[in-house]
Amino acid sequence: MINKIFPSAEKALADVKDGSTILIGSFGGAGMPHVLIDALIAQGARDLTVVNNNAGNGETGLAALLKARRVRKIICSFPRQADSHVFESLYRAGELEMELVPQGNIAERIRAAGAGIGAFYTPTAYGTDLAKGKETREINGRMHVLEYAIHADYALISCDKADRWGNLTYHLAARNFAPVMAMAAKCTVVQAHQIVELGDIDPEVVVTPSIFVKRVVHVPRTSATKEAA
Repeated sequence: MINKIFPSAEKALADVKDGSTILIGSFGGAGMPHVLIDALIAQGARDLTVVNNNAGNGETGLAALLKARRVRKIICSFPRQADSHVFESLYRAGELEMELVPQGNIAERIRAAGAGIGAFYTPTAYGTDLAKGKETREINGRMHVLEYAIHADYALISCDKADRWGNLTYHLAARNFAPVMAMAAKCTVVQAHQIVELGDIDPEVVVTPSIFVKRVVHVPRTSATKEAA
């Protein structure tokens, strides 16, 4: 019997190794898998490369992972926000590497990994510092930059509903990067607010099918998780 539900976030992340590349779903706080991140901090893996839309807010979630000095490099689109002080202090101190990637590019680089596409050309960032050192090519009279797919060892994402096979649905904007991240990782770990029976999710509304999910942890909604849901 297929059952991908793990008893705890700690057990679901027990095998994360030092140096792993980890995709973390969210757009700011929306869809941030806080429970999985806290378990990753407790697990102790270091020298991680993290891919996220931004670089953490306040001192929880991704910011807490940075503050724990577990991340060697972050790949993101919006590193500086009003409350991104953890990232800023580490980056200015030379304790954290950053690769800045335009938001559309980061989404497509992740999607490309899941689709089996090694690289693609895009006009975004041509002629800027972000294109320095990269291969360029003229296509239909417009210059393009070659961007490579972003593969990962793990994806940590949050969803609204999951069944024991790992079929997922999302709540509004909490969906954001989660579907493409689930496709691009060797092991996708999900914190699900609701666990439902097989068949309770209409196949027509499944966003992430079970083939892309390895582990599911039940994290019921509480006052602390509502904002990130």
